[in-house]
Amino acid sequence: MIDAQLLRDDPDRLRRSQIARGNDPATVDAALDADAARRAAITAFEELRAQQNAFSKRVAAAPKEDKPALLAEVKDLAARVKAASAAASEAETGYTDAITRIENVIEDGVPAGGEDDYTVLREVGERPAFDFTPRDHLELGELLAAIDMQRGAKVSGARFYYLRGVGARLELALMTYALDKALANGFTMLTTPTLVKPEIMAGTGFLGEHADEVYYLPEQELYLTGTSEVALAGYHADEIIDVHEPVRYAGWSTCYRSEAGSHGKDTRGIIRVHQFNKLEMFVYADPAEAAAEHERLLGWQEEMMHALGLSYRVIDTAAGDLGSSAARKYDIEAWIPTQDAYRELTSTSNCTSYQARRLSTRFRGEDGKTSPVATLNGTLATTRWLVAILETHQRADGSVVVPEPLRPYLGGLETLEPVA
Repeated sequence: MIDAQLLRDDPDRLRRSQIARGNDPATVDAALDADAARRAAITAFEELRAQQNAFSKRVAAAPKEDKPALLAEVKDLAARVKAASAAASEAETGYTDAITRIENVIEDGVPAGGEDDYTVLREVGERPAFDFTPRDHLELGELLAAIDMQRGAKVSGARFYYLRGVGARLELALMTYALDKALANGFTMLTTPTLVKPEIMAGTGFLGEHADEVYYLPEQELYLTGTSEVALAGYHADEIIDVHEPVRYAGWSTCYRSEAGSHGKDTRGIIRVHQFNKLEMFVYADPAEAAAEHERLLGWQEEMMHALGLSYRVIDTAAGDLGSSAARKYDIEAWIPTQDAYRELTSTSNCTSYQARRLSTRFRGEDGKTSPVATLNGTLATTRWLVAILETHQRADGSVVVPEPLRPYLGGLETLEPVA
């Protein structure tokens, strides 16, 4: 949620941000009108309440013979106070609806435009070259008896799969290696709930224009999370926390996404699926330190890419391709040989105080006043990474070299061999 003071003091900044995202800047004007109506309704209610309190004292002090006439006025005034209270509540709801239509204010320098308008910040590593025709990750996964899409579809439907044997072990090795990296950098591990209440899902900004990608259980009034970011953001909801040093959590969870609107995209293999595992970094920080912490998250992600021997690029995502909560997002895209293209493996977002304001997560400043914290997130490992690992490190015979950092987690296994 946008800061109400920013709305009043600098609405042009909000309009520019909305335009860069491809949104209607009229949402800002609507929020200004709703804010004015809310404040007027609250003032009217408070004035009537003050009159009611003063009149009640007058009634209490009046002679007995005057009280019947005064009580009639009390009844009329009470009805007016009740109506004013209802009007104030209605105005508050209208204001909340209006201001939540404004997405987070983008940071300076974020490119304007849509999905294809990103800025490439750097390309790192040599793209793998082969003296044979490379196999894609699914063909490799089937040769290694590591991925079983057919039985996944039989049991659960399209875009479900089994990881088996070395495939399941490789995913666990990747996740555990990432967790060890996170722990070494001051993160506390959490295994998170994957079902959350509507107010937590809404508070993180996932019930906006992409709500149709979220699985919902109406009878239980719970949502399945597409990232542990949601549960991690809700962890300190309605709390005042100490962010003198960043509070860092590493959330390990299974994630669920309906992938609505992605029909025909990445239907082969495990690039775009309905269920996957992920280790998510999540940070609560002083807003003044958020940009620096964002760079640290990106740095840890790049360290993972280097360690796994992957060629990648970092892009500054365009405003129109940001989620509603993100003020800036960096994507890291690994080179996928059989697609002759970079594909996103991970991202990291600075959500500034947008989520924390909705979820009432605050810190106490030096002046003793409370303010919303900043929240940031970034993926450190997920099932999709197997795509790049398998394709990058494959050999002509269908075997795959295990990246050196993962070998200790696989009992020293150096090569994944095809199964006869």
